[in-house]
Amino acid sequence: QVQLVESGGGLVQPGGSLRLSCAASRITFSLYTMNWYRQAPGKQRELVAAITSGGSTNNTDSVKDRFTVSRDNAKNMVSLQMNSLKPEDTAVYYCYAQLGSLRYWGQGTQVTVSS
Repeated sequence: QVQLVESGGGLVQPGGSLRLSCAASRITFSLYTMNWYRQAPGKQRELVAAITSGGSTNNTDSVKDRFTVSRDNAKNMVSLQMNSLKPEDTAVYYCYAQLGSLRYWGQGTQVTVSS
């Protein structure tokens, strides 16, 4: 079945960086819009960044100029480079693949920003 597997989460100090990756299998990856969502405790899941099949990107305002989403279609991977991390970035980060009515979620990876 379709799998989206996130990696790269962990504990980092404020101001630090992390790079999340999501490896996709059993989808025609290059056709999908790939998204990163996050969910903090007690909050709704929110869209963080997206990259279309054509490579256009969009970030939510709270992470603009700090987070960068990219994709490697040859490797079926999407990444999220996160710089200047803040405690409020603490959340479980999810990879989400979307192509019309076809939608798949990864299992999530925890990111904790704390001193």
